[in-house]
Amino acid sequence: MSPREKVQIMDQEGIRRALTRIAHEILEKNAGTKDLVLIGIRRRGVPLASRLSERIKEIEGTSIPLGILDITLYRDDLSQLDYHPLVRKTEVPFSITGKKVVLVDDVLYTGRTVRAAMDALMDLGRPQLIQLAVLIDRGHRELPIRADFVGKNVPTSRKEQINVSLLEIDGEDKVTIVEKDT
Repeated sequence: MSPREKVQIMDQEGIRRALTRIAHEILEKNAGTKDLVLIGIRRRGVPLASRLSERIKEIEGTSIPLGILDITLYRDDLSQLDYHPLVRKTEVPFSITGKKVVLVDDVLYTGRTVRAAMDALMDLGRPQLIQLAVLIDRGHRELPIRADFVGKNVPTSRKEQINVSLLEIDGEDKVTIVEKDT
């Protein structure tokens, strides 16, 4: 399937505004930073979590713990993949037991990535609660999972794909919709 017709739905400034709003919402919902930790889901959830951490520090003047979660071995489609996935390191250098964990990812689609992330978190400890922050919620859930904090809701068809490009990984900040040929 080759992609066709890209439509940009967010630019660098749009992403910045969305993350600033999400940071404020996280602080409001959690009454500040007490017991709050951010954990980015590899790959693009990591730089988004880092940016959220920076915004929270700017707003509150307090740094909060930041972790990186690799969910590769928790995926429910490992046996169906035609390639051998690259397993990277999970880096959560603090206890999550009793903490308010905000999982951060770029796109929420079927919910399977988030389910895998929650399974991985439970192997690390027992958080007080888990919340989810995503830059884009595109719908089409296959599991009963919803985001607590959303940068933008983008209704899509299953023929479309959301591509999030981030400066730290891709050299630019933008979100596009790509329609695939069937």
